[in-house]
Amino acid sequence: MKGNFETIINDTKPVIVDFHALWCGPCKVQSPIIKEFATELGERVKIIKIDVDQNNAISSKYQIQSVPTLIVFKDGKPVWRQSGLVSKANLYSALMQNI
Repeated sequence: MKGNFETIINDTKPVIVDFHALWCGPCKVQSPIIKEFATELGERVKIIKIDVDQNNAISSKYQIQSVPTLIVFKDGKPVWRQSGLVSKANLYSALMQNI
């Protein structure tokens, strides 16, 4: 996944990365919020999910200590980061600063 991950986050449009785990209760709550957000924004943003248990190298590189953690990348650089549940309004606010 590493090479593909780097290609994805180097996009010119914002990329939201949802670091999650299958066993994580809050991650299950965050997932429908992100899906609704993705539906509303369509092609203006990319959203990918990274399972921290299956992608240790990427999780370690970005120092993921808790899940869910959302990171917004723009041109390959992290421009916003939040651990824990993020409301759609807060995510929208963070993203609008980077579109």
